[in-house]
Amino acid sequence: MTAVTDTAAVPVPPAADPTFTPPSLGRRFGALVIDWVLCLLIANIFADPVRDGWPPVLVLILEYGFFLGLFAQTPGMYVTRIRCVSWADGGRIGLVRALLRGVLLALVVPALIMDGHRRGLHDRLTGSVVADAPRPARR
Repeated sequence: MTAVTDTAAVPVPPAADPTFTPPSLGRRFGALVIDWVLCLLIANIFADPVRDGWPPVLVLILEYGFFLGLFAQTPGMYVTRIRCVSWADGGRIGLVRALLRGVLLALVVPALIMDGHRRGLHDRLTGSVVADAPRPARR
């Protein structure tokens, strides 16, 4: 009896995939807008986002830390079908790296400096990349 392995079923990490194509900037920006609106709504519960600028930013950092660290997607990323994974192995980046990515993203400048894989400075420093989310299997 021989075992048959399906190499197509095993995902290739983005760093090792020469055909890796990052999602469009439009989808990434759309996810960020959705997440930002959610952060404004949440921050409005305990602060005035118009008067106090930092509460929504802190909520965004915490949202990124929680959702990216545990699920590899924020709510905005879920809607736009993208995810943030480890560049080296394609897995989740974990809570600490997700929080660091959120802090760096809040600085805005790192996100504007991108390489050929559309990895901003915040992605390169945390070893992450934004990739297409796998589509759910149809039954």
